Amino acid sequence: MQKVEIDELLFKVEKPGQYLGNEINSSHKTVNENTIRYCACFPDVYEIGMSHLGTQILYNLINTVEDVYCERVFAPANDLEKLMREKQVPLFALESRNALRYFDFLGFTLQYELSYTNILNMLNLARVPIYSKDRSESEPLVIVGGPCAYNCEPIADFVDIVILGEAEEVIIEVLEIYKQQKQIGYNKKKFLEKIVSLQGVYIPSFYEVDYLSDGRINKVYPVNTHTPKSVKKRIINDLENVFYPEKLIVPFVNIVHNRVMLEIFRGCSRGCRFCQAGMIYRPVREKSVNKLCELAGELLESTGYEEISLSSLSASDYTSLQELVSKLIETHEKDRVGISLPSLRLDNLTFEIIKEIQKVRKTSLTFAPEAGSQRLRDVVNKGLTEEDLLNAVRNAFELGWSTVKLYFMIGLPTEDMKDIEEIKNLGFKVVEEYNKVDKEKRSKGLRVTVSASTFIPKPFTPFQWEAQDDMSKTIEKQQFMKEIINHRNITFNYHDVKASFLEGVFARGDRRLSKVIEVAVRNGCKFDGWRDHFDFEKWMDAFNECEIDPLFYARQRCYDEKLPWDHIDVGITKKFLISENEKSKKEEITPDCRELCSACGINVDYKGGDC
Repeated sequence: MQKVEIDELLFKVEKPGQYLGNEINSSHKTVNENTIRYCACFPDVYEIGMSHLGTQILYNLINTVEDVYCERVFAPANDLEKLMREKQVPLFALESRNALRYFDFLGFTLQYELSYTNILNMLNLARVPIYSKDRSESEPLVIVGGPCAYNCEPIADFVDIVILGEAEEVIIEVLEIYKQQKQIGYNKKKFLEKIVSLQGVYIPSFYEVDYLSDGRINKVYPVNTHTPKSVKKRIINDLENVFYPEKLIVPFVNIVHNRVMLEIFRGCSRGCRFCQAGMIYRPVREKSVNKLCELAGELLESTGYEEISLSSLSASDYTSLQELVSKLIETHEKDRVGISLPSLRLDNLTFEIIKEIQKVRKTSLTFAPEAGSQRLRDVVNKGLTEEDLLNAVRNAFELGWSTVKLYFMIGLPTEDMKDIEEIKNLGFKVVEEYNKVDKEKRSKGLRVTVSASTFIPKPFTPFQWEAQDDMSKTIEKQQFMKEIINHRNITFNYHDVKASFLEGVFARGDRRLSKVIEVAVRNGCKFDGWRDHFDFEKWMDAFNECEIDPLFYARQRCYDEKLPWDHIDVGITKKFLISENEKSKKEEITPDCRELCSACGINVDYKGGDC
């Protein structure tokens, strides 16, 4: 297969290193007529995609399979894409520089709703038809997975296969069946019928949707005799022994996370009512300290990195965190290897651990109170108090930290302007705690960053039925916060209201939105998650052309309404989600699952972990 010639183009673009391939620890295999070609496609630029742990895991895992070669591709930046279209150069894989249209599988990560246009743009650039029904037997199968896969209905018409849940086992099963089908004579429909019975595999084309006259869904039903009525997610029961790479690809250019990413556990037992990840990744499963220390040593040696990031939904909830951090520092302190904890909870932050970490170097401290008032924190079941936060920052300041980041959400259910004002008050109280600390103990240059994202109701959460704030209301709240947070030590950041609105539309959207995405891409929409690329007017033109009102998807929904994702089973019962929504209205707290089972349903069909 002929290589795509790009050398001439690379002299004319920024950061040509992201298109070279051949990085340290990248895989290279000899290709023959029996080789199955899989390309891990990330619908964003290289520096974002190369920081995604899931891509690194699957890339290395798939390359352990005989006769299967996994390569990578990322969305080319605008400068290279423009040249590729001018010179009629098709999108290519980094390792071989072969055109993507000759691959067997194109596997896209659905990390963020606003990356959907990039998927279509990449398929178009690869000269692969965007609709699954238009792709021939010889063209690639488009396979997707990731958190947005749990409601992939807005892009269902574009994809052939959806992986629901954790992919390490099921992706290998899919590839093995494909390999068998190729040996006996491949037929696309027969292959899809073979894999549809695998737990964690969803074939959108095997289902149809009926709508009511008012636009709501009447029913989603299978139209293929091999197809189940509902599709269950897949999880890894034995996280201790599941595949984890001993080598990570080391990029030629700077990426967002230039460090060893060490996954310490999966799942969360907290039950925050806004958090999709905390629901869909249940149950909690941990890796042992010994296993993690072994992996850390191998990864540091194979990459040369000088920092380990402990990856999970909430690192401070790991049962043996203090032991793990102590052992890692004891082993690697001589090499000046730092440890970062990117996801800390305020109520169990052990400052003995923080003291250990700062022996090597200080890493950033980020806390997420989510809401300014205690009332609203109870509504969302955050399970922490103002005292927790102030104690945490006080200890941090006494240990020499002077930079703290605080994450909040605006637009949460039952929120009023008093709750918004409490965000400001909490930020000011953090500054007061700094000033209370003895000047000899604290570091100079206090910087408090207060970030407010817009609440977006997500599928499979207790708030999946709630309305999303309209844009005018969100803007009013953002402007109010800008006016009242007026302090030289506090920086206030907030999300683009139009992008957040669109994210909410696609988070709870149905299949009718596929046409909107197609038109938007035709209008030039792409990189919608980047402020300097996002064009809201083009999106509104696409909705108008398709005669679809985006506000329909941002509205309040009733418990008895059929939701676009109701045929997907993540192990959490709708009864539990409704109960949690009702408790939120009463400002009632649900305890941590490790303290008391809340009967969410996950322990019925999914064994393992702490559940």
